[in-house]
Amino acid sequence: MIATSLINPMIPALKLTDTVSMALDWMDEFEVKQLVVVDAGSYKGIVSEDILFDFTDSSQPLTKIIIQHEDIFALEDQHTYELLRLVNEFGLAVVPVLHDDRTFAGTIIATDLVERFVNDLGIQEKGAVLVLKIAERDYSLSEISRLVESNGTKILSSYYSSGDSMRPVSDARLTLKLNRTHITPLIATLERFGYDIEEAHANDPIESVDQERLDMLLRYLAT
Repeated sequence: MIATSLINPMIPALKLTDTVSMALDWMDEFEVKQLVVVDAGSYKGIVSEDILFDFTDSSQPLTKIIIQHEDIFALEDQHTYELLRLVNEFGLAVVPVLHDDRTFAGTIIATDLVERFVNDLGIQEKGAVLVLKIAERDYSLSEISRLVESNGTKILSSYYSSGDSMRPVSDARLTLKLNRTHITPLIATLERFGYDIEEAHANDPIESVDQERLDMLLRYLAT
């Protein structure tokens, strides 16, 4: 999934001559806290609701406002992972997408991005989640997949997280989303082959992506 497929054509771009009040009205109408600013097809940055609220004269044009992130954008062929990195690193509610010639192509809404990402990972499917603690030298997804499938279960998605500042580099985690909720026999098989099951959850489907889930996912991806 690449950036161009995630552009929301309904989200407008502001012009430098637009007023603070217009920007706030559009943010309210489209339920976003940021909007992209474009001048003659050229991307100029992002304005945020918080900054606009601090401006006492709402009739003033956006040329009087601090426009942020003029160097932060995605190109049309960039992958979801890079888009999520931008959202997480810069606290974006929208992601500007540019053509190769750096002209403006459109806007991605961060919550739309996460929801599509969640759908592609199969997180909405009913099924269990396993977290395995694995020494990096012993990590083999193909071997783990073989053991999972030998129990009549499939891996819908997986995340591998190596050591960070909170744990040693040799102490990695592998998170598996499975297509079944009854996984007691699978856990027994994995433990028999020496895998350490740190967590096991029989999750129900996620029906929607709210801000709390968005924050949790972004924190997880940042590890």
